[in-house]
Amino acid sequence: MSVQLVIAQIMLMSLGLLGVAAAEPDKILDHGSKMAVAVLLTLTLARLRPRAFLRVGPWFWGFTLFLLLLVPFIGVGTAESEGTRRWLDFGPVRFQPSELGKLGLVLMLASFFARRGVQKKLISATGMILLTTILVLVEPDLGTSVLMFGLGIILMYAAGVRISNISGLVLAITMMILPLIGTYLERHPYIMSRLTSHQNAEQIREIGLDQIGLAHRDLNFGGLWGQGPDGLRFNYFGEHTDMIVASVGFTSGLLGVAMLLFAYWLIVATALEVAHLASRVRPMTPEIHGASILAIGSMFMIVGQAFVNLCVAAGVFPVTGVPLPLVSYGFSSMLTMSLALAIIHSAMREVRRHLPEESQNPDALPLSAD
Repeated sequence: MSVQLVIAQIMLMSLGLLGVAAAEPDKILDHGSKMAVAVLLTLTLARLRPRAFLRVGPWFWGFTLFLLLLVPFIGVGTAESEGTRRWLDFGPVRFQPSELGKLGLVLMLASFFARRGVQKKLISATGMILLTTILVLVEPDLGTSVLMFGLGIILMYAAGVRISNISGLVLAITMMILPLIGTYLERHPYIMSRLTSHQNAEQIREIGLDQIGLAHRDLNFGGLWGQGPDGLRFNYFGEHTDMIVASVGFTSGLLGVAMLLFAYWLIVATALEVAHLASRVRPMTPEIHGASILAIGSMFMIVGQAFVNLCVAAGVFPVTGVPLPLVSYGFSSMLTMSLALAIIHSAMREVRRHLPEESQNPDALPLSAD
């Protein structure tokens, strides 16, 4: 297993506990128990070889498509986003299929490119990306659908598709959807209200602090070392989910936010290390190629979503409702992101297994170990 990833997961989940303790103390035990399950899942599935993930990829992707198809018919929404259906509720089990959809797309495209290569496969891969993205878009969940499409593009690049082909694809799709954007926004006015609120944020804050303004206040009050989880603070929407970085900053200060960013950097560094080592394997087998794609896709799943969440908290992006991976309260995201970490663990071990010099010298990478 990669020690870097273990450290990153522990750091992120510990900061998440602090944030939840400050924002919603009554939910700390529930959050802690779900974290324990997520860590156990990571440790268990990390022992699998990448070929297991590649084999199950098409089946898992098909299963997630089925769940996404159910959402418009039997899904439930939230009071904050009127008219949306994003969750499936089966009694004691409630989860968000779009979270599984991101993982399903990673597994499917990695399996597809590993088995068939990238030559003349652009149309097929594009169809898989668009199908998954559209099913999320109709919920509607604009933020997650943009992340889903971006994830597909990153997977294409990681698989070896030429950047010129990817650029042409993105341009063609953009030209196709431009006439439909106005109709989509008219059907879902809450999205337009978020966009206009973001554009007029300074005028709103002159009247009174909005959600972002309160989050910034908490971050400022945290100072260098934080106020602790029992510090006095105002309540605002999403303080333990979408805006949990503000709770983390208030509790642990600049030090906690820096640790948060460092943990995500460790995930990026580990996945890039997998891709670098995979490029040194000769001959390049389908499994090693697939392991490299799995690692990069899983990394972008986590860090791409973290980037969007942090930009929303900073006021750079409009509110999207995207949780902070491995930190925010919520089981669907935590479970999926923990599985993504297990995939990176698996890919790292498999790539190192095929490097003779690494097998003979297991201490060559000081922050990783089998």
